[in-house]
Amino acid sequence: MEGNVRWVAVTAIAPVTWGTNYFVTREFLPADRPLWGAACRALPAGLVLLALCRQRPRGAWWWRSAVLGLLNVSVFFVLVYIASQTLPTSLASTVMAVSPLAMMLLAWLLTAERPRPLHLAGAGVGLAGVCLMLLTGAEEVSWGGVAASAAAMLASSFGYILARRWSDGADVLASTAWQLTVGGLLLLPAAAAVEGPPPALSAPALLAFAYVALGATALAFTAWFTGLRHLPAGTVGLLGLLNPVTGVLLGLAIAAETLTLQQLGGLALVLSGVVLGRPQRADRRDSGRVPVPAVGEADPSAGRLPQRPAPPPEPPSRSRAAN
Repeated sequence: MEGNVRWVAVTAIAPVTWGTNYFVTREFLPADRPLWGAACRALPAGLVLLALCRQRPRGAWWWRSAVLGLLNVSVFFVLVYIASQTLPTSLASTVMAVSPLAMMLLAWLLTAERPRPLHLAGAGVGLAGVCLMLLTGAEEVSWGGVAASAAAMLASSFGYILARRWSDGADVLASTAWQLTVGGLLLLPAAAAVEGPPPALSAPALLAFAYVALGATALAFTAWFTGLRHLPAGTVGLLGLLNPVTGVLLGLAIAAETLTLQQLGGLALVLSGVVLGRPQRADRRDSGRVPVPAVGEADPSAGRLPQRPAPPPEPPSRSRAAN
């Protein structure tokens, strides 16, 4: 359990950092260059991680990196950039809060990882809390931004489950570097063809891109994919609820906003959902069961003959007992 708590803490770095990304993108980055914005976020982060790990893809990881880079980086970053520029931070993060349910259902379909009742309950409670916190009806909604945020949520959920399924034999740092690098390279020709040359950036914009690339991308994605390897998909998905919580707290700290009684209740529900999704100890009744291999994993007992139990030791002879 101590190891699980450690992995939960590591994984939580990602949604907390992503919660700040909406604000930074909306306030400091150019609003009309989503392709260049996504490329400048992905490629520097991927190159930094690639310089640290110094590993190239091998075998199936060449095409896996392309698929995951397209879903988790190229498509996801562009859609998140559009959502950040067209929606308030609270609304953008609210739509992304549906990702726990999406990840659980996709994990069930793709990896046969049946969602636990507590995970489903945590997702429902957390989503209700997010709605209480953020859906106040005070601002107009851009349905294009909502569609972009929902599409980003679906693409990333699918990509994260694939990354979890394909995680065997590849270092976390290396696979993250490959995805970010490939995703950034795929964005460069599209950005040049659609948006023209790169935009001129001011000093605040350069600092914002540095934070987004290194903090909200390189560090956050490494933490997130590490969590996907060590924790159930339901637990990782519920930790994503910390994203909108971070957005609200950021508004309190920077914009001097105040929480209403409704928002305080919503915050309590979100945290309760995260607690419900924490890893549970193995049930004692399962301790004697034979482990079932995962999807695509070979059965270690296949092809083996049943072993006869060892005979019980013979009782000592009377002559020995007398001595």
